[in-house]
Amino acid sequence: MVIRPIPFDTQDSDAAAPVRPRESEILDSIRQTFAEKGFDGASMQELARAAGMSVGNFYRYFPSKAAMVAAIITRDLEEVGQKFTDVVAAEDPLAALREGLHMRVAEECCGVEDASLWAEITAAAQRKPEIGNVVQHMERGITSYLVEAFALIAGMSRDEAEHRFLPHAAMVVMLVKTTSIQAHGPSAQCKLLRDDLTALVQRLIDMILDEVAAARPKEPK
Repeated sequence: MVIRPIPFDTQDSDAAAPVRPRESEILDSIRQTFAEKGFDGASMQELARAAGMSVGNFYRYFPSKAAMVAAIITRDLEEVGQKFTDVVAAEDPLAALREGLHMRVAEECCGVEDASLWAEITAAAQRKPEIGNVVQHMERGITSYLVEAFALIAGMSRDEAEHRFLPHAAMVVMLVKTTSIQAHGPSAQCKLLRDDLTALVQRLIDMILDEVAAARPKEPK
C-alpha cells in the first residue's frame, strides 16, 4: 500500500507541480537563511545569494516566497508520504506509527533545523493568506495520511475511519504543530521543561493511538 500526497486545492497550478531537481537543490540552499532570518526578514536578494544565483535567475525558479513555501511543502509531503507508506507496510503498523510520532515530537522540542523553519512558516501563515493556504494544504495532507493509517490499525474502511477518527488525526497534527511553536517561540522554556513537554505530548499521542486501536474488532476466541 502506497500513500500518495493529496493534490493542492488552489487556483495556482504552479503550486501543484512536482519539485524538479534544480529547484530541490535551491530549496536545500535557502532553508537555513529562511530559518535564521524568518519569512519576512529574508530578502529575495539574500535568498538568491544563498543559492549562489543572481536575483533575476532566482526569480525564474521561484517568483515569490509563497512559491518557495509551496515547493518546500510539496517536497516534504512526499517524504512524509513515504514514511506513512513504511508505517502501513510494517509488521506492526501501530508500533511503527507510535515510534514515528514520538520521534517527530522529540525533534520539534529539541530544536532541529527543520523545526525552526516550520515554526517560521507557521508564523508567516498567520499573516500571509497565500502562505496560510499552502500550510493548510500540508495539514490536510498529513491528516489524510493519519486517517489512512488509522483505518489499517482499526481494521475498518477509509470512509469509516475518516468518520470516526478525523478529529483524532487533526488533534495529532495540532499537537505536533503547537509543540514546534512553543519550542521555538520567544517564550521557549528551559531544557527541563522541554523534556517534560515532550513526554506529555507523547503520552497524549499514545492516548489517541490507543483509542484508535481499541476500535479494532475483537478476534473470536
